[in-house]
Amino acid sequence: MTHTTPVSPAFAALLFGALFILHETGLSTNTKHALKKTEITKTAFGIAGSAKVYLFTLTNGSGMTATITNYGGIVTSLRVPDRHGVVDNIVLGFDSLDTYTNAAYIKGCPYLGAIVGRYGNRIAGGEFSLDGKKYTLAKNNGANHLHGGVKGFDKQLWKGTPVATDRGPAVAFEFVSPDGDEGYPGRLVAKAVYTLTPAGELIVEMTATTDAPTIVNLVNHSYWNLAGHGSGSIADQELTVAADRYLPVDAGGIPAGSLSPVEGTPFDFRPERSPRGRCGPALEAIPPNAGPDTPTGVDHCYAVRGWQPDGTLRTAATVRDPASGRTLEVLSDQPGVQVYMGGFLDGTLTGKGGAVYVRNGGLCLETQKYPDSVHHADWPSPRLDPGQTYSHTMVHRFTR
Repeated sequence: MTHTTPVSPAFAALLFGALFILHETGLSTNTKHALKKTEITKTAFGIAGSAKVYLFTLTNGSGMTATITNYGGIVTSLRVPDRHGVVDNIVLGFDSLDTYTNAAYIKGCPYLGAIVGRYGNRIAGGEFSLDGKKYTLAKNNGANHLHGGVKGFDKQLWKGTPVATDRGPAVAFEFVSPDGDEGYPGRLVAKAVYTLTPAGELIVEMTATTDAPTIVNLVNHSYWNLAGHGSGSIADQELTVAADRYLPVDAGGIPAGSLSPVEGTPFDFRPERSPRGRCGPALEAIPPNAGPDTPTGVDHCYAVRGWQPDGTLRTAATVRDPASGRTLEVLSDQPGVQVYMGGFLDGTLTGKGGAVYVRNGGLCLETQKYPDSVHHADWPSPRLDPGQTYSHTMVHRFTR
């Protein structure tokens, strides 16, 4: 597999070649011919408020297609071949925009495939301080703040622009979060670029700038099931996490102290382990420090080995489905990865094609800053100041 070199954090450097002006039904015939086996199409997905929402479909010419909507930057589908060439969608998602926007239906708000922010994961007590000033956020997860609040970035309409790049078809999204949005200070300009390469990689590059000190932790919240999105539990899929330490949590999902060794715990998915770590045993174990409403299985942040604050990509986690042969390697430049085994899914969600999403029916591998890092001065900081650019790159590399 060809290694992908990360691009500059500057958003302009992410884009290569011509910008394609599209009709709602897609690219022109001439443009599609110029892209040969790769293409970008844009189709209507519905209306949110008074605004049109679109689906952007990227095709890499090697059997993979990724579909992303500008509502929440959601990856609604990612179709990938298995070892026999059989193609299936391996991310959980819905067929209609109405389902994504129906708060009564999406019980527990599972954030399927979305970009969450400004701050992905939890902030204890729904508050933090910057430069001596206290900021109060929504307590939308018990006593704590989760994934940016009541109307975080996952429920916002982003501006979407199809782009041709030297690495493959891409779509660039932008959302401007005003000062005071969900309680956060500063006007934040957030951008995200999804690129599908011929080598079988879905690259997600997220950047942000601000006009006042603030905090940022943008996270992609896709649920993966390499056997197929409607295939049931991930128990038999094999997981490795390139981490020697993880963060134990309290009953509210807030880190309960410092990083702890994974050795000797159900959280040990180190790549050198033998035999390879199945998800099943962790699904049967009760997480330490958890309350009665916390599901079994992992929903914890790991400290990825070898992190340096220089934007270097390294492997955070790998998951493999033995039956299909599909393997996903997640590379990132972030210090942590939240591994969540879909314990809050409960069979009440009907996804694409009528699939029922059962408990532990999807695995999230969310690279990010550590949860509640605003309250830990010795952890990598989520602070962003004017003149700086927040940058977060993920590479989802598929083999079979």
